[in-house]
Amino acid sequence: MATDRKAEVTWRGDLMSGTGRVDSVTSGAFGGLDVSWPARSEEPNDMTSPEELIAAAHATCLSMALSGGLAKEGHAPEQLNTSATVTFQPGEGITKIVIEVTGRAPGMEEAAFEQAAEQAKENCPVSKALAGVPEISLNATLQG
Repeated sequence: MATDRKAEVTWRGDLMSGTGRVDSVTSGAFGGLDVSWPARSEEPNDMTSPEELIAAAHATCLSMALSGGLAKEGHAPEQLNTSATVTFQPGEGITKIVIEVTGRAPGMEEAAFEQAAEQAKENCPVSKALAGVPEISLNATLQG
């Protein structure tokens, strides 16, 4: 069954001096997040950006895909710590994403963990949605 998710945003003013707000999301899990062009392209100043939200979505999606893949192989992880760094270049857009994942998965070999992480990166829905990004790299580390 398909699931729809919605975010509502209000923007006031022009791009350079205007401000916006992520008012709400379907789940109600967050809202009231302020955004602006300077926060996106210079310093955050307690505001978020589309790229920060994409980074959160990508790290979460990869963690879920990797957890599922590892469990399917009989190595359900004890813990995965994932970060995604999205690089935004004004005038060009998103130019790079770097994903870092470390995990503990009992009985797993490092090479198998790296392969599973790469497979998760290639197949998670957010990665697929971001396929147009010029560079998406992954660093996966298995903890002992």
